[in-house]
Amino acid sequence: MQVTKTSPTIFGQFIRYASLNVLGMFGISLYILADTFFIANGVGADGLTALNLAVPAYNFLHGCALMLGLGGATRYTVSKSQGKTAHANKFFTHTILLATLFSTFFFCAGLVFAAPLTRILGANAEVFDMTYTYLRIILLFAPAFIFNEVFLAFVRNDGAPHLAMYAMVGGSLANILFDYIFIFPLHMGIFGAVLATGCSPLFGMLIQSIYRIRRKNQFHLVRTGLSASLTGSTLALGFSSLVTEVSSGVVMIVFNMLMLRLEGNTAVAAYGVIANLILVVIAIFTGIGQGIQPLISHAYGRGERQHALQYRRYGLFLMAALSVTIYAGILFGADGITTAFNSEQNPLLQQIAVKGLRIYFAGILFAGFNIVLSFYFTSIEKAVPAQVISLARGLLIIVPLSILLANILGMTGVWMSFPISELLVSFLGLFFLVKQKLGGKHSQNT
Repeated sequence: MQVTKTSPTIFGQFIRYASLNVLGMFGISLYILADTFFIANGVGADGLTALNLAVPAYNFLHGCALMLGLGGATRYTVSKSQGKTAHANKFFTHTILLATLFSTFFFCAGLVFAAPLTRILGANAEVFDMTYTYLRIILLFAPAFIFNEVFLAFVRNDGAPHLAMYAMVGGSLANILFDYIFIFPLHMGIFGAVLATGCSPLFGMLIQSIYRIRRKNQFHLVRTGLSASLTGSTLALGFSSLVTEVSSGVVMIVFNMLMLRLEGNTAVAAYGVIANLILVVIAIFTGIGQGIQPLISHAYGRGERQHALQYRRYGLFLMAALSVTIYAGILFGADGITTAFNSEQNPLLQQIAVKGLRIYFAGILFAGFNIVLSFYFTSIEKAVPAQVISLARGLLIIVPLSILLANILGMTGVWMSFPISELLVSFLGLFFLVKQKLGGKHSQNT
């Protein structure tokens, strides 16, 4: 009877948090997707290549922002659910201090190291200037990206997922509007595209400021300094998010190098279509993970283990349903999707991208499983399983596998490396789940 009574509340909370965060993360993912569409149609294939070469730097920046936000907000939520308000505010203040340090680092990198970073990312003479422009402006807007992500995490964990969603979607709509204005009427090219992207988090923070102006926030700045122990605990919990984002960037760099060797700049442009579409799908799965994170952390902090497991089950079910729906759309709509980003009607780009979409996206079910599990382990303060899953899916398997399969099967091998690696990591995730279940039974028996 107790389950029947509480289940509607649990499900209602899950729907509220998950739906709002999926919509919000979908909105955030449009930062890059809108750039992809407008650059493809307003600048051409070289612009698309430059964007794809510069995106790994954005992945690293966004990963650091997610690490700070998720790690700090998880500690904040667990402490608050245990009645430790002063300690919770200490985690918030410490996260703000860390965000300031990270913002300064990225901003300085944009001022001083943009050119060598552009060369490291593989830009040749044809696309160097456009890649440099995109990379430099993204890094100079680092403070906006980082603080926006940190505040989003704390607003979400403070019981206002609707406002976080409004901020994410509002920022993305501003990005799309400015993308169009800067690229077409004003003819600002790739500089206009990256300027629109950089302005987006500013709108997000403006919307979130309503929460603080109306004094609804329960997190506040308190007097504290940087602490090695607080830094370690915050970064450890958020590290899996950093690994996920950085891994995406590293994989893009490796894939770009393989594409350049196999088919040249056209293949990199084709991969740009696939890479930026997969960012949207990964963002949706991340939204599910972010949606269940505060709910699981709160239940975990209060000792409600069954509630935490129920939220996890709901998250995995929603992920699976969306994966099947998305892949069906990709399978039957690959040609039309590619055409939308192929303004020059390049037949080689069309052929490479269509085949790549159908093979590459076969791995999204396994990728979603791994991402949701990583968030689950982070939410219950199990940093090691979350980190291992993120490292395995992001670097340890897909990078060597893609190089091996590229040498054996060419472009087909590159596409196959993603679904195969995600499938292998999902077995690792199942191992951690079984181990946790057995450990839980053992603790109950003893």
